[in-house]
Amino acid sequence: MKVASDLMVAVPKLHYNDFVTKARSVLREDVFRELYVLDDRDHLLGYLDISDALKVTGTKSNVTVEGFVKEAATTSPDAPLGQVAQAIRKYSSSSAAIVDTDGRVLGGVLLSDLFPVLTSRHEIRGRVADVMSRDVVTAAPHDPIPRIYTLITASGFSAFPVVAKRDLIGIVSRRDLLRAGSVRTAVKNAADSTVERIMTTPAVTVSPDETVGAAAALMVRHNISRLPVVEDAHLVGIIDRHDVLNALVIQE
Repeated sequence: MKVASDLMVAVPKLHYNDFVTKARSVLREDVFRELYVLDDRDHLLGYLDISDALKVTGTKSNVTVEGFVKEAATTSPDAPLGQVAQAIRKYSSSSAAIVDTDGRVLGGVLLSDLFPVLTSRHEIRGRVADVMSRDVVTAAPHDPIPRIYTLITASGFSAFPVVAKRDLIGIVSRRDLLRAGSVRTAVKNAADSTVERIMTTPAVTVSPDETVGAAAALMVRHNISRLPVVEDAHLVGIIDRHDVLNALVIQE
């Protein structure tokens, strides 16, 4: 049986007195959505997520990480993966920090790595309509690309359905910005460009009548974190990994 240490990866760390601009630089250019924050003894204080880091502008360059720390999901190296999932579910985070008995961070388990294992092992109950979010943050095809950066900052989400007259025509994500070189470069160089130039199309979608298990399988197959829910070509909701996690029956 796999345990937390089997999926452990190195997650960037900062100290509580580091400037948020340092965190912003890492999160803006890297795949991680969260950074772990340490105290003077290198013990885990919590984590900083991307939405908080990106809200700090250059005019606030003297702001430190300490004021943005959130309580982190934690686990031991030998914890069963079901326990890791329960910790992530409890804190609605994108990872769980693996800590030793002294509270020092050894690494982390990312939900993106944990998700395929969980969904192949555990029963997933319900229909998509039962767990999806109906209030969806969307983008328009003619939105300027810098607006996606703004949406990430304001909402905390990393992917947004692109809608024209209620019809889903694609999806645009932080991954699309990173694929363009980096978030900073994409935003700077594409100030006069639009979302339709970088969006992914066609978007992978699911029906509200499909099972949550079917939605999870699509997320795993396409390595995506959010799945638009479409009915008669109209966007009616969105389902993400946390929605699936809440529908899992974890028996470990």
